[in-house]
Formats: sequence, structure tokens, C-alpha cells
Amino acid sequence: MPHLPDLGLFSFSLVTGALAVAAIVLVQGAGVAEAAPNSDGVPSDINRDIIAQGTANLASGFFRGVPVGGSVGQTALNVSAGGRTRWAAIWSGVWMLVILVLFSGLVAKVAVPTLGAILIFAAVGSLKPAEVTTIWRTGLTSKIAVLTTFAATLFLPVAAAVGIGVALSLLLQLNTEAMDLAVVELVPREDGRFTERPAPAALTSGHVTILDVYGSLLYAGSRTLQARLPDPAAAQSPVVVLRLRGRTTLGATFIKIITDYADRLAAADGRLYLSGLKPDLTERLRRTGSIQGPLRAVEATSVIGESTRTAYLDAEAWLVNKHDAPDSPEAVSDASPGTTSRGGGPGEPPVS
Repeated sequence: MPHLPDLGLFSFSLVTGALAVAAIVLVQGAGVAEAAPNSDGVPSDINRDIIAQGTANLASGFFRGVPVGGSVGQTALNVSAGGRTRWAAIWSGVWMLVILVLFSGLVAKVAVPTLGAILIFAAVGSLKPAEVTTIWRTGLTSKIAVLTTFAATLFLPVAAAVGIGVALSLLLQLNTEAMDLAVVELVPREDGRFTERPAPAALTSGHVTILDVYGSLLYAGSRTLQARLPDPAAAQSPVVVLRLRGRTTLGATFIKIITDYADRLAAADGRLYLSGLKPDLTERLRRTGSIQGPLRAVEATSVIGESTRTAYLDAEAWLVNKHDAPDSPEAVSDASPGTTSRGGGPGEPPVS
């Protein structure tokens, strides 16, 4: 019968245990969906699976039920027995109910080692040596993840193993983001295209340097970018155009780092342009007060490279204007600090 939870049992250990169970359910469910894909080739919707499992477990709590998730053993057993669709799991539950109601006494006489042998046989059959070999050959990161998770699952409680797996995944992800980032320089050519070469260690006075970034710009990646940006300390009036086309989000760490870099350029009487930005990213920078002073943003257009060339031409015009008339007002595109430049064609001046 329905029963409300006893709030008097609420404790810190209960919360941590519940979180461990939730993590197990999520990880196990995602793993089962990955190991046993749908026979029709349609990939599983992980979000829908998680919502369904969470809703079912919350509802079962009001009937004193036990929280469950995708079962590795049962799935492997269903697959080895010929199950092809989700109905296999539902019919397994129906027949299990019938057997327990009608033949519970007989089931109690089945030797537990026999049931264990069936599960072991199904689990061994679910292993895919080819995929294990591929993961092992991928690199050191994959080897560390596989060995650590395997060992933790064998020798530690499941909750502890899951916690270690989650923590390890986060650390490996941060390491990947930090290491898998490259900064290159784009040199304009006469035909309108760009030549790529390694980024310089330091900036040149009175010169526009166009940089492109490969890799993630989330927390760890942004810190790596900070270390690999060219040093403006020894230059006079250096300008940097940082190409960010295709970026869907910019985190707080990146905004802080890029604002500090713009200030360093300003201290050297220079300037920073961000090109290829999506309108929502430009709006985010404007809300944070980042687009001001030495930092300019040029939004992306449908033509690849157009916003970068627009920023480059505006930077060249700004340098020429400073060299020819250092005491005169800046170019039209600089009339209002903090405006977002929207470029015209490759040979046209940008319009603020």
C-alpha cells in the first residue's frame, strides 16, 4: 500500500547513500544502453532513459520499493537468450511475477550457484574483445580509465567504485582539455586566404597578429590558452585578432582570462579583437561588461573568414591612424567604446 517516507530517518548517511544509488543508476543505465544498442539501429535517448528511471524510482519510494536501474546481468541474459526489443525486459518481469506467485516454493529449491553460473555465462558473453582492444590502443588515458574502473569494481563496494569512476572521469576530462589545445597564427595572403603557422611567443610592435584556437575553451582549456597566448610586454601598439568561429559557449574562466589579456595589450597601447562570435556570445560579453576599451568583438557572417578579415582590416586602419596622426580622434569604428563591429566585405571598412 502507498506509504509516505519517514522523515525522522533523514540523515547525512542517508543522503550520501541516496546520491551513490542515483549515480549507480545513471551510470549503469547509460552503460547498458551503450552495450546493448537497439536492434533497429535507433540510438537510445539517454535523457529520456534517465527521466524514466528517476520518475519510476521516486514513485516506487511511495510504495516502499527498492530503487533500481538498468541491469547489466539481466540485459546480458536477455540478449544471450535472443531478446531483441524493450519488450523482452517487460515480458521477463511478467513471467517472473507469474513464477514467483505460482512456483515460489520450487524456485526456493534452485541452487544459488546454478543461478550464479548462468549470470557469469551471460556476463562473459556480453564482453566484446574487439572493443576492449580498440580502447586499449587508443592511448594512455583510456588505459588508465579501463584499469582503474575494472579494479575498483572488483575490489571495492559498488558505491565507492562508482565514486572513483566519476572522479577519475572528471580528472581525465580536465587533463584532456588542458593538453588538447593548440594556438596557431593565421597569416593573410594576397588571394584573401590565410596561411597557418605556429603562434609566436611574443608580439611584434605595430603589427596585427591573427590567432586561431583548436580545442576546448572550458576551465582547463582556458588556463592552457592563457599560458600560450603571445606575450605583449615587450611590444608597442600590438594588436591581436583571436578567431572564435564555431564556439557555442564561453565560460567565466575564458572571459576573465581574455579580459586580462586585453588589459595587458592596452598597457602596451594595443588592442584585442574577438572575431567569428555568435550573436548570443556577443550579448553575453556585453552583459559582463567585457566589450569595452581595448576589446572589440566582430560577429560571424555566413562567409567563413569574413569577420576575421574585417577585424584585421580595422586593426590595420587603427594602426595606420595612430602612426600618421597619434593625437587625432580614432577611426569611425572606435567612436563608441564597447560597440560591436559588424564587418562589410573583405575590402570594405567595418561599420560600428
